[in-house]
Amino acid sequence: MTASSAASRKIRESAGDRIFLAAVYTVLILVVIAVLYPLIFIISSSISSPAAVTSGKVWLWPVDISFKGFRVLFNTPEIISGYGNSIFYTAAGTLISVILTIMIAYPLSRRTFFGRNALMMIITFTMIFSGGLIPTYMVVKEMHLIDTRWALLIPNAIWVWQVIIARSFFQASIPEELLEASEIDGCSDMRFILSVVLPLSKPILAVLVLMYAVGQWNAYFDALIYLKSANLFPLQLVLRSIIIQNNSAGNMDAIAMVERQQMAELLKYALIVVATLPVLVIYPFVQRYFVQGMLVGSVKG
Repeated sequence: MTASSAASRKIRESAGDRIFLAAVYTVLILVVIAVLYPLIFIISSSISSPAAVTSGKVWLWPVDISFKGFRVLFNTPEIISGYGNSIFYTAAGTLISVILTIMIAYPLSRRTFFGRNALMMIITFTMIFSGGLIPTYMVVKEMHLIDTRWALLIPNAIWVWQVIIARSFFQASIPEELLEASEIDGCSDMRFILSVVLPLSKPILAVLVLMYAVGQWNAYFDALIYLKSANLFPLQLVLRSIIIQNNSAGNMDAIAMVERQQMAELLKYALIVVATLPVLVIYPFVQRYFVQGMLVGSVKG
């Protein structure tokens, strides 16, 4: 038997290997079902009739297709205003957070930065222990940020975990020799960051942008405690107000009360679709950078 003919023969898997692969595929299929079913159920419920949703007839596919929930939502002026505010908070907040994270993570990644270990311990300490809600509110109040857009952009601009991830990336991907070579050529620190570090850090930048954008888009509690003016409310707070309004029965007859409860149940699913759609659309385009941002560096040994 020649070597080429031997190489062309298929390697026969043992019974144990086949059982193991079957178990792996079974687990993966179950995980896919567990992830996809809630999404399909929510979308199907959002475009079904209110009566079908409240009676439990919807379990996978839409029943009596109706877009009444979406019509009610988008005929509400507050929804458009909330969408605009959320887009602003997400864009501005992500930009501020990414810039500040890079400004603190890159110096901490350089061995020549004096006191970097002590500073990193202090930063990590804040991830475990915080001042609490009331002291934080008092600080925000003393800074005159209450009921302003800055209240959602500044207090939580830097997340410690993102700083740790960016610092680790810079340590592994931007060698000291590259910095020394640039200093010999007369390159300043700021120019080195703009011309060398950032172009080589696209994966980690994509990771930071996605993490901060998703967190900012889903931000809810800060807006609830810091904002008072309805014209500043993000989408999540507007959706909360709509649900509360439709759940309050007030003085009405039984038929109107049932219809209102059915509409409130339908609105819950329509609101989930409206609030999560932007993230679901953006995520597939940048999720591949998660692995690259953690593992890929500018210098490969």
